[in-house]
Amino acid sequence: MIPFSATPDAPADTIALAARFGFAPSEYPVSDGLFLYADAGGISLRRSGEKGCVQADFTSGAAQYRREKGGGELIAKAVGHPAAADIIDATGGLGRDAFVLAAHGINVRIIERHPAAACLLADGLARALACPDTAQAAARITLYHGDAAALLPALAAAHRPDTVYLDPMYPVRRKNAAVKKEMAYFHQLIGSAQASDDATLLAAARAAAKKRVAVKRPRLGEFLCGAKPAYQYSGKSTRFDIYLPEHPE
Repeated sequence: MIPFSATPDAPADTIALAARFGFAPSEYPVSDGLFLYADAGGISLRRSGEKGCVQADFTSGAAQYRREKGGGELIAKAVGHPAAADIIDATGGLGRDAFVLAAHGINVRIIERHPAAACLLADGLARALACPDTAQAAARITLYHGDAAALLPALAAAHRPDTVYLDPMYPVRRKNAAVKKEMAYFHQLIGSAQASDDATLLAAARAAAKKRVAVKRPRLGEFLCGAKPAYQYSGKSTRFDIYLPEHPE
């Protein structure tokens, strides 16, 4: 667990949310490494001695631009929209792709294993629910904290998803300094914390999905686990590899 620091103006609800994932405010200043930080603006991931931070934010910035200007058509097509009404995002991260899908009217169950990442995501969703512009999409998202390969069978038994979506972490190639810093923080946080290897996760996803598994990759990147997909959707920098389920419906 990484340290958790909170300012006096951090809302009680925010402190309580962090406690759900095992975080309690430290009595001592954080002097080294990554830590979670709560203030009036929510919970963010920071590195001691640096100004940058990472936050799950669905109400402003890039998320706001995509919501107001459009976007996400390729990923929506990749998961099977509009036929797919329910998906599981088994590699939640900061939830950006999941929120795009929810904005398209899809019900999304997100799985995130790392407690700090899950805490960031839960905080972002709570703030999105409180914002009139994003509340409807946020209400379509349900967050589960745990290992995806272990949770997928139970979630599928309760309600089998049309599609399972995977976005395994891969090296960031964008040159924008802010993006590189943000992703460096996140890679450091969860890069070595995956409980399930990619092969296990892909197999669990194919067993859970009714219609397809959609895997996000760099446009010129290798196949996940070397497994050739049934077909693909390609964009300028990203592609989606589509795998057929083990037991289609």
